[in-house]
Amino acid sequence: MENVRDPREHLNEEPRHDFNDVAMGAVGMGGFMFVVFAIAVIIKFVIS
Repeated sequence: MENVRDPREHLNEEPRHDFNDVAMGAVGMGGFMFVVFAIAVIIKFVIS
């Protein structure tokens, strides 16, 4: 492997599933934002 910049010699050691990565990121961020929203609603009810 003399030419490290040659893409033909690159071995994909860990194949990734881009759609699954994006979907899991969206689900994770949505869940996190839901938790933040729920905490904000609870705090608002406690204050009022």
